[in-house]
Amino acid sequence: MPFTLVGPCEWREEIRKSRFITLATPINSPADAQAFIEQNSDQNATHNCWAWKLGDQYRSTDDGEPGGTAGRPILAAVEAQEFDQVVVLVIRWYGGIQLGTGGLARAYGGGANKCLQQAARLPLINRVPVRLDCSFSELALVKVRLADISALIQEESFTANGVELTIAVGPEHIDSLQQQLADLSRGRIILQRAATE
Repeated sequence: MPFTLVGPCEWREEIRKSRFITLATPINSPADAQAFIEQNSDQNATHNCWAWKLGDQYRSTDDGEPGGTAGRPILAAVEAQEFDQVVVLVIRWYGGIQLGTGGLARAYGGGANKCLQQAARLPLINRVPVRLDCSFSELALVKVRLADISALIQEESFTANGVELTIAVGPEHIDSLQQQLADLSRGRIILQRAATE
């Protein structure tokens, strides 16, 4: 099962006088990854190497380090720990002692590994968006049913007649949830697939 990060995390270490800071955070788009990299890169550092993974999309860079010694080891650490929807940035300040290609790969990949290992993780569950309308009096019971199946409430708007909800629910729960909500509302609450952008 793939995981993402609960929030940003950081790991700092010194390897043969070079300082390394590893930063990681969850992302929802390539633009999120790029924004994180731009906001957190240190222009005074020797190298700002990074990798991100978002489903089937991924990117990495060595930022001047020898080819394959930084970006790929960072990406390998992300994949080895089954992370998705994350970006990892490793910032290096050169300390005067060369690490060699193997040492660089170990430093960048190891920093990413340690940063992700100690971070709080969240399982990525496949969910589909659905809509439903319920009355004010049914809302609390509906929310209990949604919590039971780890559904996420994406939007909640109050109308003159009740509440419109857009939720994200695991596809395997849709039929049983529909039955529970129909029983709860005497057949009035009906789940509808929400339009996806």
